[in-house]
Amino acid sequence: MASSSAAPNLEDVPSVDLMTELLRRMKCASKPDKRLILIGPPGSGKGTQSPIIKDEYCLCHLATGDMLRAAVAAKTPVGIKAKEAMDKGELVSDDLVVGVIDEAIKKPSCQKGFILDGFPRTVVQAQKLDEMLEKQGTKIDKVLNFAIDDAILEERITGRWIHPSSGRTYHTKFAPPKVPGVDDVTAEPLIQRKDDTAAVLKSRLEAFHRQTEPVIDYYSKKSVVANLHAEKPPKEVTSEVQKALS
Repeated sequence: MASSSAAPNLEDVPSVDLMTELLRRMKCASKPDKRLILIGPPGSGKGTQSPIIKDEYCLCHLATGDMLRAAVAAKTPVGIKAKEAMDKGELVSDDLVVGVIDEAIKKPSCQKGFILDGFPRTVVQAQKLDEMLEKQGTKIDKVLNFAIDDAILEERITGRWIHPSSGRTYHTKFAPPKVPGVDDVTAEPLIQRKDDTAAVLKSRLEAFHRQTEPVIDYYSKKSVVANLHAEKPPKEVTSEVQKALS
């Protein structure tokens, strides 16, 4: 548990914040528990849907990369071990990542369940996650598979261009600049983030298919996978998610 110094004194919390949190908890009390995994390639829309799911079902969002960094910063036992591995330039072991998730899901914010994003990426990780949850007497309720054709992803991602100094974004097909290659406001040249180039995307997609498709098969055998049509507009994907979770 966090020490009392870390927790704010409730007398000092503004009433509106207390009321908002109280109302949120009352609303959440009636929601069913849900433990979800989001799987999908880069650009499939997981980042758009996860905050919506999180708010709708009162779940906590567990992004394993952020959690590892937080554990390292907080110097938790798991964090110290993770830092040792990182300092040696090694990958953080699956057991450690599962340990970080184990620590996180005991927090009050995860009382109603969680959304796991970016993990498990391999079948071994999925098995270790399931073993840990089983010890706590729970299991994964649903795996949301953001299924989308590679060609659509390529169009989505490689069409993205940004104006670096303002952060304005354009898309060659969906939101093109008035003049190709230049910012509407300043007429300065647009750039592509290096992750958004076709070559980088291709290698990320190959890794995704190789490692993560078996994870979908693994959970399909447990009958918990919901396949979403991730190429549809976000609102339609949201309603598919709600159907899958109802």
